Amino acid sequence: MDGTLWVAVVAVLVLGVVVKRFIGEPLNARDLFLPPVVLIGIGVFGLARNVHPSGYDIVWIAAASLIGLLFGALRGLTPRLFTKHGHLWQRYTVWTLLVWAVSAAANMGVGLLAVAAGVPEQARPITLSIGVSLLGEAITLGLRALNTGTPFAPETPSPLDRVLRLTTHPAGTARTPDHTPDHHEGSPTARRPSPRTGPPGRCG
Repeated sequence: MDGTLWVAVVAVLVLGVVVKRFIGEPLNARDLFLPPVVLIGIGVFGLARNVHPSGYDIVWIAAASLIGLLFGALRGLTPRLFTKHGHLWQRYTVWTLLVWAVSAAANMGVGLLAVAAGVPEQARPITLSIGVSLLGEAITLGLRALNTGTPFAPETPSPLDRVLRLTTHPAGTARTPDHTPDHHEGSPTARRPSPRTGPPGRCG
């Protein structure tokens, strides 16, 4: 996928997450931790495959990631947690958006310093930056949720679940019949009637 297109896709997905959380959504552990883990994994894979950063580059990447993690942890203090239908919900606040803005500005500043210091711009993938920030938020928010004593929201089916289900059971795959052939009407091995024609107890 083209780099610009990839950035656009990630930006749209992150915007969708922010909008949902600003409106308010159930807080479950999978939705909290899965996005940052996936984004970090994609970012690290892209670094290892396409950039091959030097030790000097890795120092800058680690510093930028630490800053992003700290800002994410700070942002995790700002959403409002509340109980609805017996489990936790979360809703972003104005403070959350403010920390997002400050975090983005700080991230941009660190990026400019890194490039000025000779680090390739490709060594700072947006997926890694956003993933680390979301991980910091997830850690703080998860600890806050545990301290409330209210259970996390139950997990609900997602598009990823449907994809995995189709991969495991593709269309057209034969399924195990619900009954055995021996009792199937018309089967060659179906039980045949007794050859006796007369009523019981009578001789021919």
